[in-house]
Amino acid sequence: MNTIDKTQIKAVAFDIDGTLYRTWKFNFIITPYFLTHIFFFLKYGLVRKIMHKTEATPLFIKIQAEHMAKKLKCTPTEAEQRLEKTIYKGLEKYFRHIKPCKGAVEFIKKLKQHGYKVALLSDFPPEQKGDIWGVKDLCDVMIGSEQAGALKPAPTPFYKLSQALGVPVENILYVGNHHRYDIEGAHNVGMKTAWIVPPSRKLFCKKSKVADFTFSHYYQISDIFFGEN
Repeated sequence: MNTIDKTQIKAVAFDIDGTLYRTWKFNFIITPYFLTHIFFFLKYGLVRKIMHKTEATPLFIKIQAEHMAKKLKCTPTEAEQRLEKTIYKGLEKYFRHIKPCKGAVEFIKKLKQHGYKVALLSDFPPEQKGDIWGVKDLCDVMIGSEQAGALKPAPTPFYKLSQALGVPVENILYVGNHHRYDIEGAHNVGMKTAWIVPPSRKLFCKKSKVADFTFSHYYQISDIFFGEN
């Protein structure tokens, strides 16, 4: 599949990390910080894998801290404090040095101008990224799936997004970079999907069986909606 029927789309929602900006650029910028806290980040990565498989719960933050406490051999309270300091607050300043993908903000502005609802659904708190290159003020809804009680690909964040937008899932296009979490997660609840991949991956990797559209540059998806290159 590589088509989107825009007549069915009433809202377009975006992941942030790796979707509105390139992941490799961010990873490059935070390399010194990552190396300084490498033990913590490695343990955090293991915990996030657990949380991606955890059922939706209003106790998400508490449960995540409990898993982290076991890895760090500390109390859950200490683990939660360290998560806040190292991950949520510690990474904030680095986003100031990241530029969005070329054409991403312009595409979102055009969506708003043409009457589409716009939303963000991220596995990290959207507010961690400041004003998100001005996109924040254009959004009808912003949801951090941690606050929704589950990480993608769990259906709960996607359903909560649909409810908050007041738009049925089948009329929402979800744009993301992670195939399992973003594309399969959104597809499984009935949303349309657009998968953004690096140009090299689009050329040499297998095509997605579930994504409605695969693209590497935002002008490609903008052309679908607005007929512009």
